[in-house]
Amino acid sequence: MKKHKWYFLSYRVLFLGICAVVLTAFFLTMLLAAFVRGEHFLLIPIIIGCVLAATGVWLAYIWVIRPYRRMEERMKLFLDGYTTSSMSNSEEAQMTPTSEMMTHKLEEIMSSAELLNINKRQAQYLALQNQINPHFLYNTLESIRSEALIAGLVSVADMTEALASFFRYTISNVENLVSVEEELQNCKTYFKIQQYRFGERLHLSIECKEEEKEEIYSYRLPKLTMQPILENSIIHGTECKIGTGHLKICLECTGKRLLIRISDDGVGMDAKTLADMNERLQKSAKAFSAKESETKGGIALVNVNNRIHLLFGEEYGLHVYSMPDVGTDVEITLPTIMSDREIKNENRNLAYGTSDL
Repeated sequence: MKKHKWYFLSYRVLFLGICAVVLTAFFLTMLLAAFVRGEHFLLIPIIIGCVLAATGVWLAYIWVIRPYRRMEERMKLFLDGYTTSSMSNSEEAQMTPTSEMMTHKLEEIMSSAELLNINKRQAQYLALQNQINPHFLYNTLESIRSEALIAGLVSVADMTEALASFFRYTISNVENLVSVEEELQNCKTYFKIQQYRFGERLHLSIECKEEEKEEIYSYRLPKLTMQPILENSIIHGTECKIGTGHLKICLECTGKRLLIRISDDGVGMDAKTLADMNERLQKSAKAFSAKESETKGGIALVNVNNRIHLLFGEEYGLHVYSMPDVGTDVEITLPTIMSDREIKNENRNLAYGTSDL
């Protein structure tokens, strides 16, 4: 049930502010009237009243209204999915000691480390739940492959082998981080499966400076960072165009950052769709639990972006560049780390073991 507006403190604060301004205006009017009528004996009391009223309005604005508005803006940003350095700034006034304790508790509950631990426990539970299925799946695929080889169906055998490799990487590997080389190999396996469907319509190239290749391939990144984006490029980009589609993965280092750009020459996006997508990617990982995130497009990109935010911080993540009928580039920014232990942000601790299973 919708509550009456006077139930909220914001309307009460606004009402008191208007009353203070009206009172000040009243004293100023009296002062002007007394001056015009020549009633100089009233000027001093009225001036004192005006000064006191103006001082009261100024103090109310500085001590109450301005901090209240800042707190309200911070809450709006938080509800929209953005994060600020802290919801409870120690340099600003809080409503009550109890509300400050509640805010600190909320920050503790919604911290990235806590969300990461929850996500990890969920992933481990699903991995345990699915452990009955992988062996059955792999054995079945191997049986299909054997039967295909016996029948001379080499292409079916190769596709079955690629599918088994893809599932083995996706289901069985529960590490938080994998090497760039492993992730690229999974992309190649996925692309090989797609080639059986698209044939020569689809081409993939991987570009990396030869002198940096060994180092870049050793860097660590979240598992399934590139493959979902490559899948998006095929499904929403090149599949929708007429003719051959070209996909490209470019890797380079700039300082202490690893840049991965996945490009396609597909149908691209219009300006509004692109702006909406980048706006969603700018939002915090804490917003991904909202149901609206599950009903709009670009779930794969948002999912990858959220995992990067949780692990490394919001200075890393995804950004999309696109033009209609030209293509789309998805740029991934990651820190250059060689092991899980190099994640220095203590608020986003990784479990140092690859798995608790």
